[in-house]
Amino acid sequence: MKGLKLDTSSKIPVYQQIVHSIMAAVRDGVLKRDQQIPSINELSEEYLLSRGTVEKAYNELRDKKVIISVKGKGYFINRTDVTTPLRILLLFNKISNYKKQLYNAFVHALGDNVFVDLHIHHHSVALFESLMNNRIGDYDFYVIMPHFYEQSEKVLEIIQQVPADQLILLDRDLPGLKGRYGMVYQNFEKDIYASLTDALPQLLKYDRLVYANPGMTPYPEEIKMGFQYFCRMNDFNYSVIDGVELNTPVKKGQAYVIIEEMDLVNLVKICRNQGLEVGKDVGIVSYNETLLKEVLLDGITVISTDHDAMGQAAARMILERKLEVVKNDFKLIVRNSL
Repeated sequence: MKGLKLDTSSKIPVYQQIVHSIMAAVRDGVLKRDQQIPSINELSEEYLLSRGTVEKAYNELRDKKVIISVKGKGYFINRTDVTTPLRILLLFNKISNYKKQLYNAFVHALGDNVFVDLHIHHHSVALFESLMNNRIGDYDFYVIMPHFYEQSEKVLEIIQQVPADQLILLDRDLPGLKGRYGMVYQNFEKDIYASLTDALPQLLKYDRLVYANPGMTPYPEEIKMGFQYFCRMNDFNYSVIDGVELNTPVKKGQAYVIIEEMDLVNLVKICRNQGLEVGKDVGIVSYNETLLKEVLLDGITVISTDHDAMGQAAARMILERKLEVVKNDFKLIVRNSL
């Protein structure tokens, strides 16, 4: 029988995998009412399973009235109104305000008959490998944020275990990954360049642009590259600093591009302590929109992808069973801090 998804190394008993796989095929319209399915002997021979394992699965399916047996003819699909939920493994690199926004949009768009299992890999390849190895074969879809900054070949090897038609990458692509998988991505270098270009009229009133490179939490290097390219193309004096501490020198006439929220908090404190007016003496552009930035200092200017749209696009691919490659919107929101 085509499409039966079994993993003998999974912690889920094989007979339960057979039940889930057949019910999922009925739910998705792959198996139709009155369609014949393989006999117990045929299925056990095709997948090298014991006859008892297949029989146990068929008995459960028959108890659920999903299949019926017709004497002398075999087994047939009896009903198609099954309600087995979609099972989705969602792997984020970290938890943050905008990740929560993305998660809420994703889950809301999927609706009720879906089970979403969220885990965090914290950029750790070892943790990611452990999470994946224990769960391959257990889900209908795997939605992964592949933010890793080491062991790229190992990451590819781990993700390549997932069938391409069950895989959706979020936030960034993974060069070298094979197959026609789904993806909702940002182009970090081009996005920040385009957004800063949109903010050029406001930035021109400042003498220098400063990029606060994130410290403890890694971010894509392409963000810094896009900032530097923008500065060179527009003849800005610029510098790159390692985060913002409370003792970081902050001067009048500088505009800051801030990635981490703690750096934003420290910069606002410094400006307050030194009597520098944000939006006039010092400019601030913050990365990633949050509700707090709408109200802080009467509004912090942000450059941000649309996290709601990213979650909704991934959910739509799953519900429509149509995996695509989607470039997510990125925009500038000008507020009083610039």
